[in-house]
Amino acid sequence: MDPNNQPPGACNSSEKSGILQPTPPPAYQDNPAGYPTSFPSQPVPQGPYVQGPYPGQSVVAMQPAVFVTAAPLANPEPDYLCYSIFTMLCCCLPLGIAALVFSCSTRNANYSGQQALAEKNSKMARILNHLAVAVGITIFVLLIISQFVFKE
Repeated sequence: MDPNNQPPGACNSSEKSGILQPTPPPAYQDNPAGYPTSFPSQPVPQGPYVQGPYPGQSVVAMQPAVFVTAAPLANPEPDYLCYSIFTMLCCCLPLGIAALVFSCSTRNANYSGQQALAEKNSKMARILNHLAVAVGITIFVLLIISQFVFKE
């Protein structure tokens, strides 16, 4: 029988003899490299500036990192962020930017748990947004009126 015409998965017995069989691991040795099992004690230096048993070795003492976060407010103040973005892009850019700053400050105060600051910033953002919408509508109305009045 020709070895090239064998079905897949069939093996030739002569191929199996060439595979090395795994050998068991060596037995456990107590001290394979011959290292000393006991180390001589070194003298400990005395005095107020002692760092440890090895002179010249620096010791670094580190404290674990502690992350303190305030719990967000149960009833956070509204930050009017979308309203601020709308007034900045569509109504009045300077007032919209100021409202956006106060909106972000409100969000930060809400996150850090500062109720009074969040309330103050929220009110200021709302006032600036209302002013920006009023200025934008006024400018829009004046532009329409000027088109009809100064039409040649």
